[in-house]
Amino acid sequence: MDLDPDVRRMADLIERLQRSLTQAQRASTVEEPDDPQRRRWTYLPGQRPGLSLTDLDEQQHALVLELLQVVESGDGRLAVGAVEVERVRRTLAGAQPRPGDDRYWLRLIGSPGPQPWGWRVNGHHLAVHVLVVDGECSVTPHFIGSEPATLPSGTAWPGRRLLGPEEDLAHDLLASFEPDRRARAVASDRAPRDILTGADPVADPSVLPPGLTRSDMTGDQQALLDALVRRYLARAPGSRARAAWAAAEDEGLDRLAFAWAGSSVPGVGRYYCIHGPTLLIEYDNTQDDANHAHAVWRDLTLDWGEDLLRRHRARSH
Repeated sequence: MDLDPDVRRMADLIERLQRSLTQAQRASTVEEPDDPQRRRWTYLPGQRPGLSLTDLDEQQHALVLELLQVVESGDGRLAVGAVEVERVRRTLAGAQPRPGDDRYWLRLIGSPGPQPWGWRVNGHHLAVHVLVVDGECSVTPHFIGSEPATLPSGTAWPGRRLLGPEEDLAHDLLASFEPDRRARAVASDRAPRDILTGADPVADPSVLPPGLTRSDMTGDQQALLDALVRRYLARAPGSRARAAWAAAEDEGLDRLAFAWAGSSVPGVGRYYCIHGPTLLIEYDNTQDDANHAHAVWRDLTLDWGEDLLRRHRARSH
């Protein structure tokens, strides 16, 4: 099977990781594709099922961080960046995290090969769910958070904005709207406290404001919206990112809609969403005086890899 190079690299990393696990570690990481609990997830603080990264040795820990980089076809630093920002958050809160003391949990689904396989890493402000079926992969729900949204002076990366491009592209799009388009795009002058779909097992687009459709935007505005959508799709390997964009094209890019709520003034809460037949994106920066950002991508056709699994079972039986 001709795998995407990034998927092939993921398979290699998973195999190396599996070989390194003790029997006890392996037992705590196993998850089955048919597990009814597989759709349970959260981006809030707290313990998760699986193997804690704090219980990994240095080499195993490095393999998991490399997995988080390889899965992205963008700059490869978004998911790892969430881990790094969480270290800063804990330090600012008075903790003194030791090297490797990253409070995230790993679960492995099967083993790389002809049967469905994958992995997931979950913890505060990070949720990456990967399933590979017959060479195709899904990575959603995919959630990244950053607290603080802008790292202060005196930290390892002063001024760093992990989700800066996600906010800036949307702000530029909003600023480009003429009054009539802006009136249709802005759903409210108050932003919701958090993303509206939360950690729902199945994302429901009906809870989102309708917004301004791409068909009602100028060419330059459409280009900004497209760049923003592609920024989210780059959280996946190249083959999946291209397939997700092609699916949106097949359903009609002009059916995508953008909605904003809240302020465009720094330090005041803001929120936006993008939704269409195949995808749902939400971003908010409202808590802690708008210095606490969340960003999620849901693939409405491939969340949790369910459609891939259905196709696989149909072919197998």
